[in-house]
Amino acid sequence: MGNILLTDMLAVGMVGSFSVWHWLIVLAVVLILFGGGGKIPRLMKDLGSGIKQFKSGMKEEDEATTAESRSLEDGSGAGTGPTASRTEESKKAVNG
Repeated sequence: MGNILLTDMLAVGMVGSFSVWHWLIVLAVVLILFGGGGKIPRLMKDLGSGIKQFKSGMKEEDEATTAESRSLEDGSGAGTGPTASRTEESKKAVNG
């Protein structure tokens, strides 16, 4: 009876304690129950619209870069217009 193994002591110690993952799951369930179910779909909608805006911004930037490179290849419009000033500004920003 006096021979208690170390594994038995560890098993008894683990029964009453929760890990971080257990607490996160409990917190999520409590937030869903008391926070209301309408908040989660609203958050997902906002996340989706943010991703959509990010993609459209990246597309606009890519189109501007493509148009700028075309004008530089043709030799027309070099040093004039809003794209040229943006190019000069970006070169200054990169070079410091």
